[in-house]
Amino acid sequence: MDPLNKTNLADTAVEAIRGEILAHRWAVGEKLPNEARLSAMLSVSRGTVREAVRALVSQGYLETRQGSGTYVVSAADAFRPLTMARRAGLRDQYEARLALDAQAARLAALRRTPETVAHLRALLAERGIYEGGDKAGFIARDFAFHQAVIAASQNAVLVGMYDFFSTLIAETIEASLSEELPEPDDAAHAAIVDAIESGDPQAADTAVRRFMAPVLSALDRMLLP
Repeated sequence: MDPLNKTNLADTAVEAIRGEILAHRWAVGEKLPNEARLSAMLSVSRGTVREAVRALVSQGYLETRQGSGTYVVSAADAFRPLTMARRAGLRDQYEARLALDAQAARLAALRRTPETVAHLRALLAERGIYEGGDKAGFIARDFAFHQAVIAASQNAVLVGMYDFFSTLIAETIEASLSEELPEPDDAAHAAIVDAIESGDPQAADTAVRRFMAPVLSALDRMLLP
């Protein structure tokens, strides 16, 4: 394992250790070298090693056992789906997002509560209209609204998938703020909430598809020879 440079040490340590795991330097079930040894191997502080190990535990690669040490529990590349999705075209990304959003809206309509609907309307009001300026803030507010629709589905797998692909979804939101793609307006967002409030899953599905349709149509035109 090569020593690390001084920039972004914790992130680089995570990548270095994960790379060794994926390369099967340490097999599943095998104990990692202790903190001092990893620190020497990577030429970083023990604090940096601790931070990297915590990150890899949260990602499912490692497990820390009290009084025993740190063990490899998975050598599967957890980030491969995200990498593949990023390599896909923007239309593929929107189609995947449509599938998640539409199913979540259907379930949200079936499981709605007055509190859920009120929360969605509050987030929509906070979202506002993009008029230039704070792009990052607007993307965060727009994402929060769509994430709340997913949460309203009360489906843990959908919620987990949306969280996993959150960076990719934020990138599709940013793409719709360009001059080439139409950004779905406030009315299109409100229609999703109205359909969820109605309790009609088909209406919720339709509202999401209408919401996405202008963007998909624009992408189709861009792909024409």
